[in-house]
Amino acid sequence: MTSALNAYAALALAIVFEVTASALLQQSAQFTRPWPTLAMVMFYVASFYALSVAIRVIPLSIAYAIWGGVGIILTATVSFVLFRQILDSAAFVGIALIVSGVVVINLFSESAVR
Repeated sequence: MTSALNAYAALALAIVFEVTASALLQQSAQFTRPWPTLAMVMFYVASFYALSVAIRVIPLSIAYAIWGGVGIILTATVSFVLFRQILDSAAFVGIALIVSGVVVINLFSESAVR
């Protein structure tokens, strides 16, 4: 495996951990439920660790844009599926703009690691 592939694998793991932590944040009920709160903290720590591994190779600005953008999309999807939180059209337009930005970065930026 190349170091770029490893970095993107770490970034993908960071995203999955962050989305899981965000879902647990909802379940923690403002930190009043100890087990979801503890699990949430552990997943956020794991997410930041995996992100720190990714930025050894991927520039921070690129990694963070991908982490944030993909994380927003997946969190919105998880929120819809698990918590039945429905987005309005403005939210979908905003998410589409975020997706567009991540695509532009990955396809056209000279800063992206390939």
